[in-house]
Amino acid sequence: MTKARLEAFSDGVIAILITIMVLELKVPHGSGWEALRPLVPILLMYLMSFVVLGMYWNNHHHMLHATDGINGAILWANLHLLFWLSLIPFFTAWMGENHFDEIPTAGYGVVLLLAAVAYTILERTIIAYQGPHSRLASAVGKEVKGYVSMTLYLAAIPLAFVDARISLALYATVSVMWFVPDRRIERRL
Repeated sequence: MTKARLEAFSDGVIAILITIMVLELKVPHGSGWEALRPLVPILLMYLMSFVVLGMYWNNHHHMLHATDGINGAILWANLHLLFWLSLIPFFTAWMGENHFDEIPTAGYGVVLLLAAVAYTILERTIIAYQGPHSRLASAVGKEVKGYVSMTLYLAAIPLAFVDARISLALYATVSVMWFVPDRRIERRL
């Protein structure tokens, strides 16, 4: 399998996940602004999850652009990442439908944490295959932003049982951190 095929497959999966999320949005009963009020939590979760999937798509693209080739381990690591990303529509709907109750909010955090871990595993698998002096290895460096993200997700999970708004703020903080593609890779390319 070529790098281009892996990227195309991943792009397709992420596009399907976004489509699934938008299809979960229900049309309100009524045509006034008041009809949208009960959908606000669902729309907010859709927006957050759309940004999360978008940031993974964008950074995945940059990471693969810095990759010279792939092997079987990279294929499996990529599928591992796609597995966790594929759970985002479910947890998005669950949390939005239940107005940010504790367990759905914590579950969303677990999925975000495991997606971040899977992304790190994919990145490390590519670097192991290409060598410590590869373009990706030199671009990524110590990967501080990735570990800060995982730490915030890890903190947000138990905080969902204290106040879900704290968890949501931490999830949003990570999204803002990653909203701009990883410039380290762009500078190296």
